Amino acid sequence: MKTGKLYRSKNDRLMAGVFGGLGHYLNVDSTILRLAWVLITVFTGFVPGVIAYILAAVVIPPEEK
Repeated sequence: MKTGKLYRSKNDRLMAGVFGGLGHYLNVDSTILRLAWVLITVFTGFVPGVIAYILAAVVIPPEEK
């Protein structure tokens, strides 16, 4: 069970920091998550992946420092 909270990263970000925060939360390299997202988005017709990313960027709170 995870004890940490999911936040959008302020340091590991390309756009909104979603995959940087998710990678930190799951203890996985954020580059792997980004590549997986690109592949899933390409093979599902772009729209579902883009909508999921936008929703994640809106719902996941930013990291506090």
